[in-house]
Order: sequence, then C-alpha cells, then structure tokens
Amino acid sequence: MKQILPILFAITLGLLPTHAQNQSSGYPITQVPFTDVKVSPGSFWGQRIKTLRDVTLPLALGKCESEGRYENFVKAANPSSEYDVSSFMGYPFDDTDVYKTIEGASYVLQTYPDKELEAYIDSIIDIVGAAQEPDGYLYTARTINPAKPHSWSGDRRWVKEEELSHELYNLGHMVDAACAHYQATGSDKFLNIARRYADCVVREVGSKEGQACIVPGHQIAEMALARLYVLTGEQKYLDEAKFFLDMRGKTSIKNDYSQSHKPVVEQDEAVGHAVRAGYMYAGMADVAALTGDSAYIKAIDKIWNNIVSAKYYITGGVGARHEGEAFGKNYELPNLTAYNETCAAIAQVYLNYRMFLLHGDAKYIDCLERTLYNGLISGISIGGDHFFYPNPLSCDGKYHFNADNTIERQPWFGCACCPSNLCRFIPSVPGYMYAINGSDLYVNLFADNSATLEIAGKEVVINETTQYPWNGDITLEIQKNKAGQFAMKIRIPGWLQGTPVPSDLYAYNDNVKLSYSISVNGEAVKGDIENGYFSIDRKWKNGDKVEIHFDMAPRMVKANDKVAADRGRTAIEMGPIVYCAEWTDNPDFDISQFMLDINPAFSVENNPGLLNGIRTITATGTALSLNPAGKVVATPTSIRLVPYYAWNNRGVGKMEVWMLQGFDSFAN
Repeated sequence: MKQILPILFAITLGLLPTHAQNQSSGYPITQVPFTDVKVSPGSFWGQRIKTLRDVTLPLALGKCESEGRYENFVKAANPSSEYDVSSFMGYPFDDTDVYKTIEGASYVLQTYPDKELEAYIDSIIDIVGAAQEPDGYLYTARTINPAKPHSWSGDRRWVKEEELSHELYNLGHMVDAACAHYQATGSDKFLNIARRYADCVVREVGSKEGQACIVPGHQIAEMALARLYVLTGEQKYLDEAKFFLDMRGKTSIKNDYSQSHKPVVEQDEAVGHAVRAGYMYAGMADVAALTGDSAYIKAIDKIWNNIVSAKYYITGGVGARHEGEAFGKNYELPNLTAYNETCAAIAQVYLNYRMFLLHGDAKYIDCLERTLYNGLISGISIGGDHFFYPNPLSCDGKYHFNADNTIERQPWFGCACCPSNLCRFIPSVPGYMYAINGSDLYVNLFADNSATLEIAGKEVVINETTQYPWNGDITLEIQKNKAGQFAMKIRIPGWLQGTPVPSDLYAYNDNVKLSYSISVNGEAVKGDIENGYFSIDRKWKNGDKVEIHFDMAPRMVKANDKVAADRGRTAIEMGPIVYCAEWTDNPDFDISQFMLDINPAFSVENNPGLLNGIRTITATGTALSLNPAGKVVATPTSIRLVPYYAWNNRGVGKMEVWMLQGFDSFAN
C-alpha cells in the first residue's frame, strides 16, 4: 500500500487482519476486527454463529444450486440466442445471492478454517469468472442472451440502471464478497474478477463524453467501491463512489423511492426504499471519512435524527410500508402492516456503526444494539433454516405475506436477499463489540468472548465473561497488557439510563429506576458518564478484573402520542430485549383483547429449554371477551411474554408487541 489512509480505513471497517491507529482525516475511531474477537461457543452470539455455520450457510449454498443461481453463470459463459432469460431468472439481481453466500462463507472461514469449504467456494468462483465478458462486464441477466436479456435489464448496458437492472447493485455485492474472500484466504482470484468489473464501470459510467451518466438504482456500490479503494489504494474507485453520490438527484430520474429526489447533501429526511436508503447513508459516511466532506456528514446527521425521532420502531426496525418497502411519513409506524425488512435492519446496523465511528457517541451503539437483538435476528428462525422478509409488530394469524394467507417463516424466498444477507452479516457480529481511538478502548457490546487488541500499537488480551443479554453481570479480565496505561470506556446503555431511544419517540412509562455499579479488583470506582461511556483510565496489570453490574427489570414503554398506532398501548422490554405476547403461550384468551394493569406485577423466569434458552416475563392484566349474550366479560389473569426475535418459531398464530393498558385504553 502506498497510501496510509486507505490502510487505516480498512482496519476501521475490519477489512484487514492488521491493526493500526487512525491518525488521519478518516474515521477517528478504529473497529476491532471480528477475527480478533472469539465469541464463546455456548453464548448468545456463539450459538447463532455456530447455527449459521452448521445450518444457514449450507442451506444458502444448496439453494444457490437448486434455484439455478450457479447455472445462470454457466449459461452466461455459454451464451445463446435460444435463451429467454426472464423465463428462468426470477430477478436480475439473483447473482447477488451467490456473492453474499461467498462473503458469508469467507467470514466463517476466518473463524472456522475449513479446507473443504474453501475449495467449494473456490470452485464457485471459477464458475463466476467464466461468465465475465472480455472487458470485465459481469451481469448474467444480459450476457446469457444480449438480444433478449431479462425484461428488467434494457436493450443495452446501463440504460435501465436507475430503474430495474441492478447492474451496479450486483457490482457492489460482488466487490464486498471479493474483498472478504481475499481477506479470508489470501487468494486474489475473486478480487481480480471484481476489480475487472469495477474497472469496466469506471470506464463506462461517469460524466465524461461517451460515458453513461447514471447513478445506482439500488445503492450499495458506494460502500463497496470505498472498500475496494481501501484494499487497493486505487483512487479511481473512491472517485467513482463519490461520483455516484454527488450525481444523485441530478440525473434524469428523480424520485423518493431511490432517494434521487434531490442531491444527497440537501436531504434531511429518510424516504423511500428503506434498504436502498440505509446503504446510501452508510456509503455517505464512508466517503465522508475518506474525503473529509463535511457536507455529507451534516446531511446524514439530519437524516439519522429524523429516523430515530419519527421513523424507528421499538424493535429497531425501519420501513413502515409494504408499498415500495419504504419509510412512511413521520410517526407513521403501523404494527400489523409494518414492513421492517430484515435487510433494512442490517442496513441500520451498518449506518449506526459508521455514525459511532464518526462521532464516538454511545447513542449510535444503543440504536445498533436495539436493532441487533430485536428487528434483525427476528428475521431468522432459532434453527437457522426459516426466515422472515418483513418483521411486523403484530400478527392476527391471517395477515398474508405468503400465498397461503398466513404469516409464517419460510425456508427460502424467490427474492432471497434477506436470507443471503443474514449469511454475510451474522458471522461479522463480533466485530461490533470493541473499538479503539488512540489509547481509548471502547467496550460497546457485551458478550462472552476473548479479544486480542492493539492499543497504541501494543498487544492487549481481554477475556469477557457474561450471560448478557439475560442478565447485566459482566466481568472483563486483563489477561495480557503490553500497552501500559489506557482508558477503558464502558458503554452504559441508554435503556439503563432511562432512555430507550435517543429522542422523544419512545419513553418509559413506569417509575422504575435502574442503576449500575463498576469495580476494579473488588473496589468500587466512581465517575461521570460522557457521551454514554464510563471511563476507567489507569495502568492496567495482568489479572486486573473489571466487574460491571447493570440492573435489569421489565420496563413499560410508551410511544409518542403522534404515533397513532400505539396510542393507549404499552410495550415491555428488559435490558436490550423487546418482548411480545404470542398465542401459544396464552391459549386461554385472545391476546389482542388483553389489557395490562395500569401498574402490572411482573415476574421473570429462566427457561433454558425454551427457544434455545430465554427469559420469559409474566405480567398481570385483564382478558376481555364476549359472553353468549354479547356482553363484555373481564377476567383478571396474567400474560406470558417471550423475546420478540423468537416469535413464530412454534407455529402460526397471533402476536402483539404493543398491548392495551387499562380500561381507559380499551375505550380509546
């Protein structure tokens, strides 16, 4: 590498296995790569990563074969005028299912080396590479039969990119996968394929005479090209990413759906397709970090504030509308018809983490954590083999997401973006736990793990022991410290400080006061919280133990009165987990007609044999029903709640996150 900044930025995003301190105009905070954080196998995240490796990834690879994803590349390597592409290719972005599973497999390989899996992925890359055209273009939807490509693709390259073709979306996922594969294996075979396509795009797409002056219809190429710049040091890739952002709102197609209604630096509200939006905002952060463009940062600051203040579900999901898979208006947050696409939740994690890297404020990690534990992992079943595309907050047992007019987790989808996206995301979760800025160590997420870090260029090994998110007891032990003195900055979650989200969109509706305590080697330490972090600055010795206790108790949450769907209703959460009532736990009454007491009594129970091990909450209230005479009968009873992420793992039926509370609420 000739340039320091790209290397530093790569480390910030966990792209390279080497560590360094970011002392440039890039992200001021450096991410600790997930490869350096070993999550304990039986822990909350250890279970999910193992299930991904053992179940989800093999399923995804098998689906790529059975659903013809690999065959599309084989056909593109042997094009024919006889092919009617639309007759066998569901979507022109089907290629990305292959790319995302390669990316997920690459991440898995870094945690669980597997020569057989590595060889299998290598054989897939051979199939992909054979489909590449001589000038680097790689888009099977056209190459299979240029005379009759997929109906969304247009009659020539790029002409339908801002509408439906997804040529640049395919590029983005290919580049991400190729960078991950290079990191995992050291092989540049896939990276060279991706670079050739990226070079083709740089040559053919731009503002110069003879180029196609277009921007991505579905964003992600911006993030990917920034990542490719980081890995290669080739300025042209960063320039192309910035071109895509700078030209948005200035080409022929202008609409809210693809966030092309105005230039990005003039945008101040989250609109349109929620996945496209999240990827674009994250790409703006990447390019801003690399170029120092403060206008980008000001814009995404405003957009982020709009999301958390008016367009953010209590589960951390985004995207209120099925139509356009889109953000709604401010405070438009329906429950039964909420869309909350799983991919949009992943995009929110990308955005929130980048906001933290830019600003160093724990409120972004608070939002990331809320999304991670609720609206994101709700998209995958406990067993790792069934999925949700949308993630609503209410279910009547009949609402038709699927052809059988029920909502039920599916083994796959024709549009398989969500399952394959989960494949690439879940193995990377350990990389969100720690970060470094000079001699400051940020402890952001809490999980049972062992981490090898570099602080001020010196090795530090930390072992973390905890059962979080089920309780708030956490121990951090310094096992090796060559860095001497450094500040350990421990995130004190917003939910612990009485703030469910960093806005007035939600607030706690009870008088519960939670507290925390922190000790070093058995001696209590006191201090102030700054930007959401409690800092302990000292010269650490091997064997030093930091013991943290966060109170955890059921909390009642109310929404801002401007959220019409939640008026008179209450949600229950405990720690970072949002809870819901599900039909199967409450068979004696209709959960949609249950009212919490104004001051309900709560009890919490450990259930190690239920849904892979959870804590349930029981709350007192009243079940309402009609007797044969048509009169309302009120029966005092209790309702059992389970974590929202775990719902619909035991069959189809009713579910509620937001419950009625009190007779006044029922009348309302």
